[in-house]
Amino acid sequence: MDRATAIFVDGIGTAAATSGILTQLQGRIFALLYLQPRPVSLEDIAAELQQSKSNISVTIRGLVEWHLVRLTPVGGSRKDHYEAATNFWRVMQEVMERRFRWNLRQALAAAAETERALEHGGRAGDMPSREAAAFIATRLMGLKLFFTAVDGAIGAFTQGKVVDGEALRNVVPLAAPSSRRR
Repeated sequence: MDRATAIFVDGIGTAAATSGILTQLQGRIFALLYLQPRPVSLEDIAAELQQSKSNISVTIRGLVEWHLVRLTPVGGSRKDHYEAATNFWRVMQEVMERRFRWNLRQALAAAAETERALEHGGRAGDMPSREAAAFIATRLMGLKLFFTAVDGAIGAFTQGKVVDGEALRNVVPLAAPSSRRR
């Protein structure tokens, strides 16, 4: 691998490792493929990155799943060849929908479950005091308002619509108690 490609491959690998979405090796595979003019065989990817073919095969599946890499047939060859996606809009839509929106919805589900627990009560020793329950309910409302607004913004973004950042910024102050805003 030439020096320029190696710098890019290592840099994207490092960025991927801290992304919370991809592993370092997935980043390195994507970067290598992105700088190639033609699809590259699994064997050649393994050789360039000094990894086993089986490790590359397992790792590349995640990239295919995220639509960052696609399996591409090459005439006259029975080997698997891959190429990097270049439509970053589509890639970002996928990441926003599958990663961030899923996380937001998990937080919203936890908030809803907590609200149900507060409403339905439980054994006397299981429940917070009325004051604590009111505080928790207020905090949950703030979280729900903000995460619902962010969920809507991600939906707008993935549909190519305008996202109003000011509206998102104003959600939390409306829901937070006036005495202590963090």
